[in-house]
Amino acid sequence: MPAAGYGSTSNSCAIVRAHYSTFDGVAMAYEGFSYWKDWSNYLDSEDERGHALYMQSGTVLFMLDGGHHEKVLPLFDQVGVPYEILNNEELAERFPFFEHGTHGEPCRPADDRFWEEPEGEIMGALYTPDSGYVSDPQLASHNLQRAAEAKGGEFRFNTEVTDIRRADGRTTGITLAGGTEVDSPVVVNVAGPHSFVINKMAGVYDSMNIKTKALRHEVHHVPSPPGIDFEKDGLHTSDSDLAIYVRPESGNNILIGSEDPTCDEQVWVDDPDDYDDVVSDEQWNAQVLRLARRMPDLGIPNEKKGIVDLYDVSDDWIPIYDRTDLDGFYVAIGSSGNQFKNAPVAGWCMAELIEAVEGGHDHDADPLVVTGVHTGLEMDMGFYRRNREINPDSSFSVNG
Repeated sequence: MPAAGYGSTSNSCAIVRAHYSTFDGVAMAYEGFSYWKDWSNYLDSEDERGHALYMQSGTVLFMLDGGHHEKVLPLFDQVGVPYEILNNEELAERFPFFEHGTHGEPCRPADDRFWEEPEGEIMGALYTPDSGYVSDPQLASHNLQRAAEAKGGEFRFNTEVTDIRRADGRTTGITLAGGTEVDSPVVVNVAGPHSFVINKMAGVYDSMNIKTKALRHEVHHVPSPPGIDFEKDGLHTSDSDLAIYVRPESGNNILIGSEDPTCDEQVWVDDPDDYDDVVSDEQWNAQVLRLARRMPDLGIPNEKKGIVDLYDVSDDWIPIYDRTDLDGFYVAIGSSGNQFKNAPVAGWCMAELIEAVEGGHDHDADPLVVTGVHTGLEMDMGFYRRNREINPDSSFSVNG
């Protein structure tokens, strides 16, 4: 890779939203809003490519009987996330391009039920005005690269790590292809979909109760319906009735992703360097036709556009930000699909964690609590520990 963020990060949908399934998830996401809204000041450095833009479009989460909003609303109140409840009339006034029908349990176009008339109407929407998306996730990563370099950080690209060296129960550094050794008392696994490969290399994979693996995922792009400027007037939308999410995309297109309904096959990848990266007709049709049910004026293009990449998924879709049984070896993994927005916060938390543990703090016995720089919220790093039990409050999907 020639620069930071050229792996799966470059294909992130880069959505910034707060509707997670747990207090800790909401708190970290809300803390992250402030970083993106003041991105240039946070970076405190120049980038010859310019700075990524935060598009504060807002988010609507469609409300259903027994839906995700019932879990989210009390958490928003606890954390202090600003929101509005829109009834269907208000929703239609602000965003007239959405149809309000409900369609029962999500299914695929091959199911006859997919084509049935709506059963009823959604119950309105939960609107968060501070949400949005980052215009270019790879550029945002490059911004962070330049910011780190300005403070003395060094990067080496297009180089494979072949070994995590260790002695006497502690990491001593890494070995690169070709035999070059880089000595360091601290190594952090941030390898994304390759995280489980690196953990096995370090000898810590088997000792972690929560593990990670790579999941193939598709995101598709279609033009906005005629007469609709979705790039200007649209917003990030979570539609659990149809199990999709959308956001505006450049060129007045709409980006469509899946919220991982049980009817969609999950394709786990054993080798993250060898997977099918071609958009499939079946999944493209499923996601585009689902959106067409919500936006009846959507045209169905002949050319199928989209991207295929990998998520780095933990057993409960909640990331692992933690130390490991190998002293000096830390992990910030299991984050793909729902953690790009939290990158600045996670970086702060990991720095605090590493400094504390290297200074003698027993994080396993006494989990570190990190205070948010912007919100003052307390973030319990024990929530993200490697040896937690699977969290039953998780959505077990990209929603986190």
